[in-house]
Amino acid sequence: MKKLAANNFILYDFMQIAGGAERVTLTLAEALPGFQVLVSRCYAAAQPLLESSSASVEELRGGWSVCLPRILESMWCFRLRAQCLRDAKQVIYSGFYAPFAVYIQRGGQRVYYCHTIPRYAYDLYEITLSRMPLPVRPMYAVFILCFRKYYKSAISRMDKILVNSENVRQRLKNFTGLDAEVVYPPVDTRDFQQLGDGGYYLSTARLVPTKRVDMIVRAFLRMPRHKLVVLSGGPELGRLKALAASASNITFTGWQTDLQVRTWVGQARAVIYVPVDEDFGISPVEAMAAGKPVIGVAEGGLLETVVDDVTGFLVNGPLSVEAIIAAVIKTERFRGASMSAACIAQAQRFTTERFVERIRSILFGETVKNSSSDLHSFKSRSTSDDHATNPWC
Repeated sequence: MKKLAANNFILYDFMQIAGGAERVTLTLAEALPGFQVLVSRCYAAAQPLLESSSASVEELRGGWSVCLPRILESMWCFRLRAQCLRDAKQVIYSGFYAPFAVYIQRGGQRVYYCHTIPRYAYDLYEITLSRMPLPVRPMYAVFILCFRKYYKSAISRMDKILVNSENVRQRLKNFTGLDAEVVYPPVDTRDFQQLGDGGYYLSTARLVPTKRVDMIVRAFLRMPRHKLVVLSGGPELGRLKALAASASNITFTGWQTDLQVRTWVGQARAVIYVPVDEDFGISPVEAMAAGKPVIGVAEGGLLETVVDDVTGFLVNGPLSVEAIIAAVIKTERFRGASMSAACIAQAQRFTTERFVERIRSILFGETVKNSSSDLHSFKSRSTSDDHATNPWC
């Protein structure tokens, strides 16, 4: 890695895909001139996102460590190859492994922005362990024991810990004892617009078990008159296609470009998003920005974004196919101009502008004009009476 002249840095584990955390990192860099982005490595799947950004991103990778698995390489890079941080004035750390570089920074300001805790090491540890080959489990258990200690020690050195939702704040506090301030992530709400009603419901979640897209598919298998578009890809794509092979009302598009996603969302009747204990969930906010109601679950980050009976419908209790069907029927009855307007207004709580204002106020002491914490939900306006994946991959 070449010697960097910057004194301020933004660190993230690695640019792996065009995902939410990657977008937040680049948004920060674009909003904070003079901050250099450092990652352990940039992967091919993230290149379109990187090429669309004006941010400068430097990789730390090099030497024999390039032969290591992705996670170990990232840990090695941030612990031993980030010497440019030694005299840094301000550093924003994020991710699971980038915080290890805090040991190199000798002074200045240290801020940690937590998208989520490493759930494979905490609340999803037992599930992850059970998926490991038996001979590997003892070694994995030792690794996690050491990792937890090192992770907590690293983020304990921060001057300020920020999290992207109250849900993540509680999870972080439960597992590490450390408290944090909620700063909702930036959502490009201006890019999403109402483009009419294409007559279909939209699933935007990645096709992995924790997103429970299979339950959405099963629900629409029982509603042949209602159309479902699955706007994503993932490991379960083949299985879900086979499940819906006989259904003419279910379409799988695979991964789409940003422009295509905005078009699909803008023309949807509603978006269905029912993951297990989602950290925050950007997709529901994007849907509401386009004036589309959200069918979700009353758990995780959706409790902070979707206002039940006002900007969508949240399923309480254990999720079931029957509950999704009931929510679709409810949406057919109550969607309309007032709900669409409420969705658009609610989405403004999570704009890029608000995020940047909050971050600048924390870093530079600037006054925040409109803090999202000052806004109230639209629950009182309701007129309706109804209502982790394997880290080694």
